[in-house]
This record gives sequence, C-alpha cells and structure tokens, in this order.
Amino acid sequence: MKFATKAIHIGQEPDELTGAVTVPLYQTSTYAQEEIGKHKGFEYARTHNPTRFAWEANLAAMESGTHAYAFGSGSAAVDTLMRLLSAGDHVIMAEDMYGGTFRLTDKVLRRFGITFSYVDMRNVANVEAALQPNTKMIYTETPTNPMMTITDLRAVAEIARAKNCMMVVDNTFASPYFQRPLELGAHIVVHSATKYLGGHSDLVSGIVATNDAAIAEQLKFLQNAVGAVPGPFECWLLLRSAKTLAVRMEQHAANAMKIAAFCESHPAIVQTHYPGLTSHPQHDIAARQMSGFGGMISIELGSLAKAVDVTKRLKLFTLAESLGGVESLVCHPVSMTHGSIPKEQRDRLGVTEGLVRLSCGIEDVDDLLEDLESALR
Repeated sequence: MKFATKAIHIGQEPDELTGAVTVPLYQTSTYAQEEIGKHKGFEYARTHNPTRFAWEANLAAMESGTHAYAFGSGSAAVDTLMRLLSAGDHVIMAEDMYGGTFRLTDKVLRRFGITFSYVDMRNVANVEAALQPNTKMIYTETPTNPMMTITDLRAVAEIARAKNCMMVVDNTFASPYFQRPLELGAHIVVHSATKYLGGHSDLVSGIVATNDAAIAEQLKFLQNAVGAVPGPFECWLLLRSAKTLAVRMEQHAANAMKIAAFCESHPAIVQTHYPGLTSHPQHDIAARQMSGFGGMISIELGSLAKAVDVTKRLKLFTLAESLGGVESLVCHPVSMTHGSIPKEQRDRLGVTEGLVRLSCGIEDVDDLLEDLESALR
C-alpha cells in the first residue's frame, strides 16, 4: 500500500456500528463497566480512547512503524521519550535544533542526572567522538530548525546500533511523506504534530513512533503513567489532516522550491538555507534520504533592522511562531523560537538577529513571490 493510501485508510476504516466513513469522536473521560472486572476493554480515557488509537495506528503506518503514541504537544512527546533514560545516562544531541528541545534538556532534564553533549551532526565523526561508555541515546533533527542542516541518518543509525544506544529523529520539518527515519535505521521518530501533520494551525499535539517492540512497551507504559495525552478532538482533527497530507506536502515543497530559488538570487538576501537547492552543502545527503525537501526556508537578511523592516512589510507571510500550516508564516528565531539557546551558541550556528524563517504555505506561489519581492524592495 502506497503512502497516500495508508494516510487515508489505515486507522480510518469505516465505523463498524454505523458505517460512518469518518472515525467517530469519542469525547468521553470514562466508560461504563458491566460489573467489577468486566468491561469492553476501555476503562479510563487517559489510558484508552478509540479516536486516539485510530490516530496512533494511522501515524505508525505513515512512518513505517509498528506502534505510535500520541501526546498533548511535541514537547510532551520529547519529554516522555526522554523518560526512557535514567540518572547517569548520556545523550548526544544535534547542536542545531528547536529551542524548546534545548530548553527541556538543558534547563530541566540535566537536574535529574542526565548529561547531554551538543554536537554538529553534519559530520558523523563528531557523533563518534562524543560517544561515552554511558551514552544511551543519539537525538537529531533533520532538516534542523532553523538552519536546515542535514544529518546522514543511515550513518548515524549504524553508530547507534553498533554502540547499543537508541537513535531518535525529530521528523517534524520533513513529515513522514518526505522522510521516514525508521526505514533508515532509527529506533524512534518524534513529531510536533502541531505542524505539518495537523497542517491547519488549529491544534497542538505531539506523537512518537517506533518499530522496536521493547521500546514500544516502555512508551506505552510511560504514556499512561506520565499522562501527557492529547484530547480525542485533537486526534480526530489529525485524522482529518492525514487524509490531505500527501497533497499538502507536495504543494508546500513546490512553493518552497520556487521561493528558495528566488531568495537565493535576490541581492537583498545574504544567504538562503534550503536543502532542495543544489548550493546547499548537504543537498546530496538530503536527496538520498528524502523524497522531497519540504516547505521550510531560512534567509539571512544581514541585520535586525532589516529583519524587522521586511517582516513588517510582508502581507501574506504572517509574523507568527509555529509552522507547517496551509497559510504562510514568517518567524524571527532569535526573538521567538530560539531565545533560550545561549547567544554564543546561536552565533556559532548562524542563528543571527538578521535570520528569518519562512514556512511556505500552499497559497498561489506567484502571490507569495510578489509579497516577498514587495517587502524586500
């Protein structure tokens, strides 16, 4: 079964009771039991919800996984999978990543005895050099947020498996339509489902998928024990969105490719970061492990004053946090999504005050190009 068919049908079979082609929304907190110890397999909604189960089955299929577990946000998903670790464990993480993930690891999880090394994962040798006897997890994003750098997933997965540690990939920017890390050797894939999986800027959720039975059993326990689950309505909305994920991602990527080419050639833009451009230093790796390059672009404008000026002039690109919706957004990472990362680290990565991030929506690309051209002029 091909991807678009899985997205529409797996977990989304017609309702057995009524024949409804849309999965029912089970908006309930608890379930009636026939007698003590006898029920229909459903006891309490934190633990069991048919709508959530349908969404989890759907995402697992899209990611080529065997199990998936949904959470109330992407950060809740990351926090829960980090609970696979214990005090004294060591994690190697990509140094260029979403600021909220860095905040969680550096400001919260370090207090519980877990140590972290942040490395440039563009070079696999840096991952090998950071290994310690107590390394239990390697965690990366690709493409990264916001610099669009690429991790060679097969190469890092080989290191992780050789050292018997888990490999986790944040696949939010690519979506399972363009990249499936489990097929490339990763143990776990995580998403902020708020973004492309939701796709309409109307929900907050996260999800984790795996094809490792032992990891799945632990995640199932943690999902229930920690309790950061989404409501059934968010899961119902995500099932709705999955049906159009393939066509949306195609349009996001098509628009982004044209916009990136425009930005690369524009004299007011110092540098354009998009893995679909042949000028991207890791374009060949991206082309090997992705079937498309997504809808995210970062551009360097040279100064904070220019970033403020351009973002104020944009009309169709709305200045807002988040990404992956059908409408185009523009974000200033230093002041919005990456403020928790130390300035010296931001400067080293290129996350400057002049950097802005574009989430290219699915509007008519000519209108988006005109909006950009007018703002830059």
